Amino acid sequence: MEIAYDKNTLISLLNKNSSSVRGLIPTMGNLHKGHLDLVYRSTLDCAYTVVTIFVNPLQFGPNEDFHKYPRTIEEDISALKESNVDLVFAPSIKEMYGEDKEEQVIVAVTRLSQILCGKNRPGHFDGVTTVVAKLLNLISPTYAYFGQKDWQQLALVKTMVEQLDMRTKIVGIKTTREKDGLAISSRNQYLTKEERSIAPLLKAELDNISMRLRNGETDYEVIETESKSNLSRVGFDVDYIAIRDSHRLCTPDEETKSLRILAAAYLGRTRLIDNIGF
Repeated sequence: MEIAYDKNTLISLLNKNSSSVRGLIPTMGNLHKGHLDLVYRSTLDCAYTVVTIFVNPLQFGPNEDFHKYPRTIEEDISALKESNVDLVFAPSIKEMYGEDKEEQVIVAVTRLSQILCGKNRPGHFDGVTTVVAKLLNLISPTYAYFGQKDWQQLALVKTMVEQLDMRTKIVGIKTTREKDGLAISSRNQYLTKEERSIAPLLKAELDNISMRLRNGETDYEVIETESKSNLSRVGFDVDYIAIRDSHRLCTPDEETKSLRILAAAYLGRTRLIDNIGF
C-alpha cells in the first residue's frame, strides 16, 4: 500500500497505476467497520482502491467538534493495509485548500443543502460537496462509495455529480449497525455509558414509524410529532424526524415512488443521525 500526503505525489502514483476501474472512499479517518465495509465493496468492484483521510474544516460549524474530532492516522493506515487498499491520500488543510481563503471556491447544491441537517448546520453540506468535488477531480475514480447512514449527504453528492457531468458513479452502501441497531459512527465514542444504552432507541423509533406506515397511516405530520415526543421522553434532544421522498427529500407528493424516514437528535453533546427506507 502506498501513501501520498500531497497532490503531486498522489497524481504521480495514480499515473503509475492507471487501472481501468478505480474505487474511492472519502473519509475523515478514525475508521470503523462501516468505513471498512465500503473498502471491502470497492476491492470487490475495482482493480485499484483509494481511501482519503482528511478532517475537512469546511464542513464543521464554529461551535462543532473540528478540533476534538478523533485523529487516528496510524491505526487507520494499519487497518487499510490489512484491507488491501492500494493507495491512501492524507493531505493537510493547506494542501487541499491552499492559503488564500478570500478566493475559496465553494461547490453548493442549493436546495438539498438547506433542509434537514443543513437547516441547523449552515455551510456544512457546502463543505462536503466542495471537498468531494476536489477529490473526484484529483482521483478520477470509476466508483465512489458512501454509506447510507448519511442519506442526505449521499443525495447531495449524487446530485452534484449528475449536474456537473462528472463521470464517477456514486454507490450507496447499506448502513453498518451494532448488534442493538445503533448505526456505527465515529462520534458514538463520545457517548457516556448511560447515553450509549439509550442510543439504539433512535433506530427503534424509525422502525416504529415504518410499522405505522405499513399499517396504512398517512398523516405524516402527526407521526413525526408523536415520534419526536417519544424520543424526547427518553432523553433525546430531537433536531428533526422527517418522512420524505427518498430521492428528492421533499414532502411526499404524487410523484413520490418511495419514502425515507430520517432523524437527527442529540444525546448529551453527541449528535446522532439515522434513516431507513420504506
